[in-house]
Amino acid sequence: MNEILTKERLIEARERISNQVKRTPILTSSSINKILNANIFFKCENFQKVGAFKFRGASNAVLSLNEKEMINGVATHSSGNHAAALALAAKMKNIPAYIVMPKTAPEIKKKAVAGYGAKIIFCEPTLKAREETLNNVIQETNAIFIHPYDNYDVIAGQSTAAQEIFAELNDLDFIIAPVGGGGLLSGTALSTKYFSPKTKIIGAEPKEADDAFKSFNDKKIYPSINPKTICDGLLTQLSEKTFKIITNTVDEILTAKEETIIEAMKLIWERMKIIIEPSSAVTLAIMIENQEKFLNKKIAIILSGGNVDLKNLPFK
Repeated sequence: MNEILTKERLIEARERISNQVKRTPILTSSSINKILNANIFFKCENFQKVGAFKFRGASNAVLSLNEKEMINGVATHSSGNHAAALALAAKMKNIPAYIVMPKTAPEIKKKAVAGYGAKIIFCEPTLKAREETLNNVIQETNAIFIHPYDNYDVIAGQSTAAQEIFAELNDLDFIIAPVGGGGLLSGTALSTKYFSPKTKIIGAEPKEADDAFKSFNDKKIYPSINPKTICDGLLTQLSEKTFKIITNTVDEILTAKEETIIEAMKLIWERMKIIIEPSSAVTLAIMIENQEKFLNKKIAIILSGGNVDLKNLPFK
């Protein structure tokens, strides 16, 4: 298990952020259950503030800072949901937020970050450019860097979505979370080990961005090189912290093809009448591609967010 992220620390995170985050609903769809011959529970983080689970981790990280640390504000690099989440968490504490964003980030996400009052610094869409620009910002401002996922307070915050699932549902056979940088999957896996140890933990990843799948199976971190997927929230690679937690706790990482991710996204829009982004749909997509594995099982899947550029949908 993780000697730093103890069960007590996860519970503390849940209590710390309980007045700030939404307890999101768990929905079901009898028609999707029928199509896949499984009993599926959808944890709707698309209804979270900022439209994504990321608000949990950002809130816990900001609220864990002491007064002295908060004075100069917080900073990060992010293409979207973490940027908006940190901007809002900082605004709620009335401290500055400096967000380094690639120029290519979706317009909806740029608007959201600006709307929460953060200062955006644009850079080229490479990890090197993001990190160099962020270092310059931190040197100028003395802001505290809140990494999108390589941060134990962020991971503890992300664990609270699964904690809420286990408070409502017993005897789950599987819990499925998407994996990009691994913050949500790490937090979900630790919650599962502590609160529902018989439940198997599965990470879901696009086949065209399968660095976590390879890293998990070969037990070494592979970089995310030129991923070509519609899941813009899953383009990053695992970090040292998330890799260690995932390799020690997760049962399996499965990948899904782009066309299956689109099919899953459409299915949720059409059958459940809710908007999710492609990164959320990958969880249902791996079920579509591995139906025998999940036959007649009781499964919770985390719908990680709903921030979609409606001018750029992957289906007509």
